[in-house]
Amino acid sequence: MANSGISRGSRTLVIAVAIATLLIALYSVFSQLSAPKVYDADDTEITVSAGDRFSVKVADDPADGYRWIIAEPRPDPSLLKAVGERVVTAGRPPTGSGTARYLSFEAVRPGRTDLRLLRCRRCGTGAADERGARSLNFRVTVG
Repeated sequence: MANSGISRGSRTLVIAVAIATLLIALYSVFSQLSAPKVYDADDTEITVSAGDRFSVKVADDPADGYRWIIAEPRPDPSLLKAVGERVVTAGRPPTGSGTARYLSFEAVRPGRTDLRLLRCRRCGTGAADERGARSLNFRVTVG
């Protein structure tokens, strides 16, 4: 019997690595397909299903001292739950141009609630009236 130069153990290892690579690639594709939906600031009507997670993307520049918060009146917590946020910077520091903040939510059960976001500096009582403040309003329907 001729020796092909590759041992049986090496072939098994190559096959195992190939299978692992394929599984990682499939996981990546399915993760992208099932990733939470992202809504922009101009998507004022949001419709999701109970159990869905989604994010609202807003322009953000950390250098200007303003930040986005969930404002009063807060959404009905039995329908919509805040689950985190993240900041993604596409520009170069220090300006942060192209920076976006993603506020993430989970739809809890069917119903309709309002979500109000406020861009503020002090973000305390009367923050909506401070100079440079900005608000965004969304109607969230959970089906």
